[in-house]
Amino acid sequence: MSSFPLAACAEMIWRDRPIDWRAARLKEMGFGVGLWNWPDHDLARLERTGATFTIMNGYLRGDLVDDDGIAELLATARETAAVGRRLGVQRLNLHGTGLGPGGLPVRPVEVVTGAMWLKARDTLCRVAEMAEAEGVVFTLENLNRAVDHPGVPFARAEDTLALVAAVDHPRLRLNLDLYHAQIGEGNLIDLCRRCLPWIGEIQVADVPGRCEPGTGEVDWPGVARALKTMGYAGPVGLEAFASGEPEAALAAFRDAFTV
Repeated sequence: MSSFPLAACAEMIWRDRPIDWRAARLKEMGFGVGLWNWPDHDLARLERTGATFTIMNGYLRGDLVDDDGIAELLATARETAAVGRRLGVQRLNLHGTGLGPGGLPVRPVEVVTGAMWLKARDTLCRVAEMAEAEGVVFTLENLNRAVDHPGVPFARAEDTLALVAAVDHPRLRLNLDLYHAQIGEGNLIDLCRRCLPWIGEIQVADVPGRCEPGTGEVDWPGVARALKTMGYAGPVGLEAFASGEPEAALAAFRDAFTV
């Protein structure tokens, strides 16, 4: 049995199947279910699967630093919180700015100023206060700018750690995505150790290719052993494409994180 509660992003596997079928199959296999944007799905059908929904995008539009963008982020995050409670979603995920087609930022930013850092921190304080009132938990996810998300501000794990630690509220945690961190920063075990007090979820995919553990360069069993040694017992989510059969990919993921 894995030392961690395991989940998988339903959007990225069995992509020819309906989303509720994927959620039900993941439940049968003992995995939690990650989702992306809730308006894309029939919520009633997802509810009927009885799956445990571990994470979902926590906003629809907006960003952390522009006044109009902040208003949009807070409004759509509050709307999403109601959907999250309905589905029992454990964590609602945020980024430095809204993402459009292909994961590209709606408002790309190349230089993040000191004033923007302060504005982002203040916005996340407001998110945490709203999360407390709504009874939900938000996470802030790191992304890589080199391959998947050029122009996203506050993208590095160092950035998300600095912001979440500055807010230091139990309703705002890190979604530490180790796929993105490996591309942008590396040194994953030390990164996990430094982020440990604020981690809400860890997400994984191998590099390069963004497929399941064992298809790339990362020693995932070594990462899993280190996480166990440092006392992490929280969720680990596979946010990856299957290199072949989805069930084989899920089995490889489970094997890598069974320590």
